[in-house]
Amino acid sequence: MEARPAESITDDPNASPPFSAPTSAPRLSLPFYLRLPIASSVSFFTGMALGLSHGSQTAGLRFRAENAHRLPQTPTGWYLYHKSKNYHMMLGGVKEGFKMGGRVGIWVGAFFTVEEAVDRLRGGRRDFFSTVVAGLGMAGGFSLWNRFPVITAARTARTGLLCGLAFGLIQDALALARGRRLAYVDFLLGTNRLERKLDREKALTRPALDKICSETGEVRSALRPVDMRNGPGEILGSC
Repeated sequence: MEARPAESITDDPNASPPFSAPTSAPRLSLPFYLRLPIASSVSFFTGMALGLSHGSQTAGLRFRAENAHRLPQTPTGWYLYHKSKNYHMMLGGVKEGFKMGGRVGIWVGAFFTVEEAVDRLRGGRRDFFSTVVAGLGMAGGFSLWNRFPVITAARTARTGLLCGLAFGLIQDALALARGRRLAYVDFLLGTNRLERKLDREKALTRPALDKICSETGEVRSALRPVDMRNGPGEILGSC
């Protein structure tokens, strides 16, 4: 009976990637062409809701201030007063909602775009570092756009750093929960060094095992029904 050829250790499709291999799995299990419009749309509607609330309140206060010197004196006058006030509140809320929704959607879209660009510049590595860089970049751009003073810009940068770090670690936690390898986690746990040691040991013991398998083909077929927990049966049964 001919001995089966030895399987290569590196041909296992389920093997974990090495320490230096970039991970191609997309963030949040969504490719970039889906993640960007979804994030922009969600942020737009969130900003629109906030702007609608803030704009309607501001328009109501402005209407009261502008008409404080000519308050109505009759029930009909109060009815028209509140009717006009509600109209101004609705119109102001819609305008502010679209403005704030557009601003938030653009900034969030820019954040995800910078994050993806940094991932690709790093060779496909996706971890919290790219998210932190994107958060700091958006904080700097927001400060320059609004011409903040140095103290306010520093406070904004700290907020961007903390938000980017928190969001990046959340993404990394979700990636680990889905079984994706992270380079810095392997480095901290020493997983890659242990795998390299095991691969060296397998490379040293595999030729001897192949020699035994080639010389004892008939004995191997006879030992195959034996309990694999026994020493010879386990060795020859794994050929």
